[in-house]
Amino acid sequence: MAESTEAAALQGGALNQKVLHALDQLGLAVLVKDVASGRYDVANDVAAHVLGLEQRHIVGAVDADLFDAAQAVALRAADQQAQAVPEGVRAEHKLELSTGRHEFVTWRQTYTDEATGAGKLLSVWQDVTDARRRDAQLQSALAQLEKEQKANDSLRRDVEDNQVRDTVSGLYHRAHFEEQLRREADLSSREQREFALVSVSIDNLDEIRRMHGVEGCERVVEALGRLLRANTRAMDSPCRLGGDRFVVLLSGIGLAIAHSRMEQLRRQCTQHIVPFNGQQIPFTVAMGVASFPHTAGGIDELMRAADRAMASAREKGGNRIALASIQFVPAA
Repeated sequence: MAESTEAAALQGGALNQKVLHALDQLGLAVLVKDVASGRYDVANDVAAHVLGLEQRHIVGAVDADLFDAAQAVALRAADQQAQAVPEGVRAEHKLELSTGRHEFVTWRQTYTDEATGAGKLLSVWQDVTDARRRDAQLQSALAQLEKEQKANDSLRRDVEDNQVRDTVSGLYHRAHFEEQLRREADLSSREQREFALVSVSIDNLDEIRRMHGVEGCERVVEALGRLLRANTRAMDSPCRLGGDRFVVLLSGIGLAIAHSRMEQLRRQCTQHIVPFNGQQIPFTVAMGVASFPHTAGGIDELMRAADRAMASAREKGGNRIALASIQFVPAA
């Protein structure tokens, strides 16, 4: 019986040595500490290297002998937590070593030495500094790539916008507007619904140009563009036809609602002051509102009807809205 116990002990010792050797090959530090004294009983070959303690004797030392006071206190707290959890605990530590700041992942677990009955604390240390640094560099690189991708997307959208938008007013060009108008007319014909078309012109733009020059006119166009964008929805299409001429497609609404919304815009233009070269440029607009299909059943006639109404508003002094006449078709 004694021989079998001794043989088992020898086999267990040989196994422990093989386990320590295997952990050495993986670069894992293995330490065993006596719970009562806090002194290290066992340290595998790589422990001193991993923990930056090549010039120190680990076995027989306590944490205060090997680390500074703050680090020793932190390690003691982790030991106490492990002693309270028999199943073992995982922890992370950041230690200032002779080779710099290192990050570790540790596993601690208590057990009882069968030979002496003394309480022991096993800890396995893995240096994850390089892995964390690589992860941080990877995250930084990915963030940079994402930032560059967003910048490229923004540049692409700007290029696309420049192809369909006027650079001064920020409104759609005529070609884009005409395409949207055809789509809206087709949709409205299929679904038997209305939409409105508003022709807009800046009053007395020639006089503004004479007093403030071309750049002053551009500042007024910019201001009107901002107001048009602010007073229209995503499904609407405000457009600059050129010079002082603008047009707005208001999707899915009739004359009355279109008139109400454009009246709000007209008042905002009247109250809006454009600062330029230390001066203020006031401006007003004249507008003509037509609707499909009540004003006209075709897009060309609809445009002409809105233009005629706008011309009527200009002839009456501008700064007003005129409604296009509604067709009355006699019953068959």
